Amino acid sequence: MFALNLPQYDTKIAEKDGKRVIFDTLRRCYVALTPEEWVRQHFVHYLLEHHNYPATLMANEVPLSLNGTKRRCDTVVYDRNLRARIIIEYKAPTVKIDKEVFAQIARYNLVLKVDYLIVSNGIQHFCCRMDYERSTFAFIGNIPEYSSL
Repeated sequence: MFALNLPQYDTKIAEKDGKRVIFDTLRRCYVALTPEEWVRQHFVHYLLEHHNYPATLMANEVPLSLNGTKRRCDTVVYDRNLRARIIIEYKAPTVKIDKEVFAQIARYNLVLKVDYLIVSNGIQHFCCRMDYERSTFAFIGNIPEYSSL
């Protein structure tokens, strides 16, 4: 797989029906090992191990309904009151993070209205904090610690 700009961890990769799968810590099952999934698993591990995010307050592939269409957020982080606080969108390392990627996550945020949006392709990571009072957002230089949510 791809070298990422994220800490390495002891991945659990297996083969199922002739295809490679990776263990998803949050869903507690093996899922297809795609380049995007490779990024997701590394980023989730990064949040768990390096920013003290509790696994019990994170979910992958969170369904939502947007204008009558079913969508899925790659990862959502919740606070202790189970209010969504962060949406994370992953792309494969070969996918450039551009306006379209941010438009996608912004559409999801029309439903969830979180405090932070994060986009990562495993090489570049962008985090912005929403300011609903001023109807703006600001990019911040780091991923917030869970305790600061």
